[in-house]
Amino acid sequence: MVYPPCMDLTASALVGELRANANPAERSQKHYHGSAGVLGVRMGTLFEISKRFTALPLTEVDRLLDIAEYEPRLAAFCVLDFKARKPKLPADERRACYELYLGRHDRIDTWDMVDRAAPRVVGTYLLDKPRTPLFDLARTTDPLRRRTAMTAPLAFTKSGDSAALADLFALAELLVDDTDPVVSKPVGIALKYAGTADEPALRAFLDQHASRMPRPALRYAVEKLDPAVRQSYLG
Repeated sequence: MVYPPCMDLTASALVGELRANANPAERSQKHYHGSAGVLGVRMGTLFEISKRFTALPLTEVDRLLDIAEYEPRLAAFCVLDFKARKPKLPADERRACYELYLGRHDRIDTWDMVDRAAPRVVGTYLLDKPRTPLFDLARTTDPLRRRTAMTAPLAFTKSGDSAALADLFALAELLVDDTDPVVSKPVGIALKYAGTADEPALRAFLDQHASRMPRPALRYAVEKLDPAVRQSYLG
């Protein structure tokens, strides 16, 4: 179903549409492992509704993040992502999206909020700026902040920016032996896509660090390598 653009650009209107499409008995959101309640909205429907609200003012996006249930907060990060996809988004609004994401990181309590928004909202914004905020996140005790540090650089892998790609590898080195699955999986995924941009750099990284990596992360990292090369790292 294709939804028309929304005319009532308020957080309450978006939440109203989510509630109208909720069915908690059928959609208990078993993938969600946070402590908040769920409305029970199908993910495809949530994404379609969020897209209709792409023009939602950031003050209203901020209000969504104050709602306890899972889906309104995920919708907030979807709206930020849809905004960041706009190639002609004004620089000040792009910066404001980035600042809202980091400023309300405490409202992220599940991996899919990070994965939905971090690459375009955080990574794309930092492409031409110092990546110090990512290194700060990588050194925190919060695994979801560390996930942001490693997921945002996915934006670097197709940029052609060698300095940005070097920072991706540096972040991966900081987190290479992180055993929390919330972090180790994105380390492997980021390395996999970095290798498509610079395979020699990936292989040099693996030559040095593969023995320290959690096995699932290593499997992701070598996924796109030639089978023989892949097997040499997996043993």
